[in-house]
Amino acid sequence: MNIEKQKSAPIYEALERFRRQRVVPFDVPGHKRGRGNPELVQLLGEKCVGLDVNSMKPLDNLCHPVSVILEAENLAADAFGAAHAYFMVGGTTSSVQSMILTACKAGDKIILPRNVHRSVINALVLCGAEPVYVNPDVDAHIGIALGMELTAVEEAIRLHPDAVAVFVNNPTYYGICSDLRSIVELAHRFGMMVLVDEAHGTHLSFHEDLPVSAMEAGADMAAVSMHKSGGSLTQSSLLLLSAAVNTRYVEQIINLTQTTSASYLLLSSLDISRRNLALRGHESFEKVAAMAEYAREEINSIGGYYAYGKDLVNGSSIFDYDVTKLSVYTRDIGLTGIEVYDLLRDEYDIQIEFGDIGNILAYISIGDRIQDIERLVGALEDIKRLYAKSTQGLPGAEYITPIVACSPQKAFYADKASVPIRETAGRICGEFVMCYPPGIPILAPGEMVTREIVDYILYAKEKGCSMQGPEDGTLEYLNVLA
Repeated sequence: MNIEKQKSAPIYEALERFRRQRVVPFDVPGHKRGRGNPELVQLLGEKCVGLDVNSMKPLDNLCHPVSVILEAENLAADAFGAAHAYFMVGGTTSSVQSMILTACKAGDKIILPRNVHRSVINALVLCGAEPVYVNPDVDAHIGIALGMELTAVEEAIRLHPDAVAVFVNNPTYYGICSDLRSIVELAHRFGMMVLVDEAHGTHLSFHEDLPVSAMEAGADMAAVSMHKSGGSLTQSSLLLLSAAVNTRYVEQIINLTQTTSASYLLLSSLDISRRNLALRGHESFEKVAAMAEYAREEINSIGGYYAYGKDLVNGSSIFDYDVTKLSVYTRDIGLTGIEVYDLLRDEYDIQIEFGDIGNILAYISIGDRIQDIERLVGALEDIKRLYAKSTQGLPGAEYITPIVACSPQKAFYADKASVPIRETAGRICGEFVMCYPPGIPILAPGEMVTREIVDYILYAKEKGCSMQGPEDGTLEYLNVLA
């Protein structure tokens, strides 16, 4: 990484120059630097609204960058150890889908774990590729899906040598990492691309004690959520490429779905955050890891909770663990994760990232302080004292291995019937059902509905999980193949 060059922020600097020029706007957006929408100015501030501008020559164009955006993307590539980087303004969903649409076409096979984000399966619906699932092991105690075992990937490649790519989560939402270097070496040996969802691993490139990043491991493409642990504005992301990937083709793929009206607020936030990570990321993430470790020790000392970390590592299905993640198992105090999530927000004014059936995740980043950690620990101690109850009747696994009956695209576009969800066991699902966050489908199009899955969905709904995906928002009915 060239530290001297990393001190520059080309998009931010171009916007500052533009702001000083006091250009009269006869272009979009129609609020005209906020003058046409004073309530927006009151909410966001004059400077913010004044920088919500359209693409123009001095500010470059995201669809075909030739100046300041291209310079900023090159600096991002340098900072993350990639050959090329693209700024994405449709969230990491757009980065993930660009990877899959680049690697796959209709009928192609892609090897992937089933505990992927919904954006992955959405991409399979769009392009018609067929998933070959490497179903992850499930931790018997905490119930979460683990990483991709190398032997399982090798078996999938042996059975499907015509697959075009292998897709890996690095890390999972809960912080679990697979043996990415070995998976990359194996896939490349068989001529397959490696695509990595690094939505929750922006920080991995900036500290040697953290798990290996996708680019360092030799992956072909990686989707990086800069707005998560990287500090940029929500919905801003990066797509990273190795030197082996055809950049011109990737650019065509990106422009199939990415907006032609990119927000300069998002672009400048990517530019500024990249500079911040390049110059101060090592120090920042060392502090984040220390705060997360302190939180784990304090929460585990309460008793009843289990804040897990490196102790999970087994060298195979949990090859490594991202210690910046604060994932906590709650069922041993008789409460589901979503119940603890609701109590923290409603009774203690603490907003965590998510709660599911058995776990909570408190996202710790460069913006947190030790006093915030202490407040969270105190609230969890209070919740145990006031609300703990019997563990009887709580379900076991967080992840249920699905049975794939047909491709996501075929099921999504098939004729469907709306059936009471309690009567769908044995039918093929025609839509998504998921708790969001984390957005990992419980059911995806083309998967067999089982009694266990129905019971899990109804339990999650009863406990207050935000259930998304089905056409029927009440989840009384489910669309299944007719």
